[in-house]
Amino acid sequence: MRCPYGCREAHRKQYSTQRSVEYYRTDAGKGKKKTQNGKRRRQERNPNSEKESAENISRPEANKGEWNAQMVEHVRVVTSLIEGRRVNLDEILKMLSRILRQPTHTRRRRMDYIVGHLNKASP
Repeated sequence: MRCPYGCREAHRKQYSTQRSVEYYRTDAGKGKKKTQNGKRRRQERNPNSEKESAENISRPEANKGEWNAQMVEHVRVVTSLIEGRRVNLDEILKMLSRILRQPTHTRRRRMDYIVGHLNKASP
């Protein structure tokens, strides 16, 4: 009789994982895993998103304005270092357009902000 709770499947997965771990700890397994990881890294790279030749980058879906290419690249590198992964150019442009779309009230004095608000919607 088989267990109705799926124990057979759980044991099969557990032993499969155990076999894989044992194999990848051998010299042959380490070499194969290194090769597999290298292939994955090569597939993740996209040469079109890495290098931008234009001085200003314009992406209509991200922002209607133009971005300074050097600044965007700097933000991309710093974000990649902070997150511990490669962040592509499209992610950075979407992030910048989302952040810079928000209104900033810190550039005006508080009184100027209140007066401006009252002029828009007077009581």
